[in-house]
Amino acid sequence: MLSLNHEQIKEYLSQSYAKVDGLWFVKIEKQYGFDAALDIDEEVWKIMPKIQARFLKKIGNREKGLDDLLDCLAAKLSIEGYVFSSEFKNKKELIISIRECPWYKIMAESGRAHLSSVIGPRICGSEYAVWAKEFGPGISFSMESHICNANQACILRFFVPD
Repeated sequence: MLSLNHEQIKEYLSQSYAKVDGLWFVKIEKQYGFDAALDIDEEVWKIMPKIQARFLKKIGNREKGLDDLLDCLAAKLSIEGYVFSSEFKNKKELIISIRECPWYKIMAESGRAHLSSVIGPRICGSEYAVWAKEFGPGISFSMESHICNANQACILRFFVPD
């Protein structure tokens, strides 16, 4: 039997996860069209963050609030290969700046970067809004900029309104 080290296993699972996401999208798009594929993709990314956040909350003994959100979301982003930084503007506002996005990179490498300006804002907007809800109540989310729209970074803003 082939023996893989921890890094090889991580890479194998990461590649499989990324490829299956793109593969099913392309197959749905081919059969039902781009709009249908994007609609279904958005529904998937309204559920996947719940699964991810709840798993990380459980194993990390986290519950709610911006601090716990950052701990868990930073773990997810690191595992998936994002290059990012974070800062608290005050106790009620968390800013995450993503400078490199593996999903955008995959789209660019597959010749579909032109679609990322439609896909990215919609999917990421849905996904990170779910992350906010998982650590709320009372945490709101807005996406200030997108790499997919030719910005230098995706700016995620999580905040507790006054």
